Formats: sequence, C-alpha cells, structure tokens
Amino acid sequence: MGTETLRIGTRGSALALAQAYETRARLMQAHGLPEDAFEIVVIKTSGDQIQDRPLSEVGGKGLFTKEIEEAMLDGRIDLAVHSSKDMPTVLPDGLILSAFLPREDVRDAFISPKAERLQDLPQGAVVGSSSLRRQAMIKRLRPDIDVVMYRGNVQTRLRKLEEGVVDATLLAYAGLKRLGLSEVVTSLLEPEEFLPAVGQGAICIESRENDDATLRLLAAIHDPETQVRLDAERAFLAVLDGSCRTPIGGLALVDGEKILFRGTVLKPDGSEVHSVERQGSVSDAAMIGREAGEALKAMAGPGFLAD
Repeated sequence: MGTETLRIGTRGSALALAQAYETRARLMQAHGLPEDAFEIVVIKTSGDQIQDRPLSEVGGKGLFTKEIEEAMLDGRIDLAVHSSKDMPTVLPDGLILSAFLPREDVRDAFISPKAERLQDLPQGAVVGSSSLRRQAMIKRLRPDIDVVMYRGNVQTRLRKLEEGVVDATLLAYAGLKRLGLSEVVTSLLEPEEFLPAVGQGAICIESRENDDATLRLLAAIHDPETQVRLDAERAFLAVLDGSCRTPIGGLALVDGEKILFRGTVLKPDGSEVHSVERQGSVSDAAMIGREAGEALKAMAGPGFLAD
C-alpha cells in the first residue's frame, strides 16, 4: 500500500461501525499497517432515515446500500463494509463483493424478560420484529402471538424491550456478539427450527471491480468458505426474491468438499411453508443454490411469492 489513506465506507450504527473496525483491524494485521492508514467514512443511507415503515414498502434491501455504493462509484470511498444479509442480489455495474470475513454464528437470538423461549411466551404476547422472515416464522410457531413492526438499531430495540413496548424481540446473535451484548440473550433459536436469513452473520466487503490495489489488499483477509456458503445462499435468493417482500430463509454449510443447503419460503402470516434441501460439491455452490430456488419456486406454485 502506498501513502494514500484507504477510505472505508460504512453506515453509522454501532453495529455497522463495529464491522468496519473489525475489517480495518484485519487489514492492519494482515499488512502491518497503522490505524492512520485508514479512514472510516460514515454515510447515512435511506434505510437509516426511514424508521416508520417496513422496508418492503419503500424499496427493500437497496435502501441500506445505495448511498454507500454511489460514494464508491464517484471515488469518495475505496471499499464498503456491509452485513451480507442487507445486500441486494444484483449490484451496480462496476462493483463486486470482493471479500467475506469469517462467518459468525448464524442463529437468531430470543430476548425477553417474560419467557425463556419463544414457545414459552404467554398467550397473546407481543413480539417486535421488522423482519418479514422472523415475523412469519414466529406466527408459524405461535399463531396466537401478536407480531408488531419494530424498526431501529440494536440499542433502540433493546431499549424499547426494557420499556415494555413489546414482550420479546428477536435479533441476530452475530450482531449482538460483535457489539459485546451476548449477555442480553435469553435463548438461541436453532437453524433446524428457525432458518436464518440469507447471509446472516457474514460481513462482506464491496469494492470497484477494476481497483486492483484494493483487491490485492482485501485478498489477504478473505475467507473462501464463507464465500462458498454465500454463493449458494445468494443464488437461491436471486431466484426467489432479491428484495424484502417475501419471508425467505436459507443456510449453506460446508463439510469438506461438500456443501449442504436448506431453504424455506413462507406466507407472511405463517400459514403455509415450503422447504427444500440440496447438496453437492463446493465447486457447484451457486448452481446448487439456484436449483434449490427453482425447486422451491415450483413447489410453492404460481402466485405464492407475489402475495
């Protein structure tokens, strides 16, 4: 790396900054660079500004990336650090996902002062969640529960829970761990019962595809296994729905040279669910994800994903 400062773009939430700092620390260690070789550039996105409506009503996942990607394309930043589950399946021309950090725990965390597990909540309890996937899965397990829209960063959601706005909430365990908040977790939901979002727990780095200097730096911190898993999951998501309009879960696991994939799609009210499993070689990860998506699409039938 020359004398130029590497500019890392990120959202301004505590979790987004923690992910940017982790990326910087890994680059510092990999290349023997000082902290002042990097600049963290905070960019406010549309998704951060819209807090009163579900994202599915106003543009979906791209709301958390659009302004950051614009900054990269016009040269204000050199790379961007994202939560993989926030990334649309189609990126702007000229940008690529150039690195993935080692994946954290993929599970959802149940947090409540009222019960040890989601299944133990009292009849008619109120659970807050902004995720269509979590909302549908909660309703699938407990149709009697009232699930309400629950936007805001992690700290805001935890504060609302303390104030009694809701009886419980679900958050990504990976994010809580990165924030040093593991102690707030009441229990964890296993993927066999509660499939995570595509990309959950994985930090991805986006950069310009022709920026060879930045790509060389990122290669040193890239985790190939996480990329294989995300290749399958993102290919699956692309077949079904690249935004936020359908409750979708997907998880790929690597076992040696084999990849195991599970995917599910639900009605928003949890009344109907379809699931699929596929396995094959890690070299065919994206193909396996696409095949799983096509199989699930055929299984669900016309109109299911459009509801």
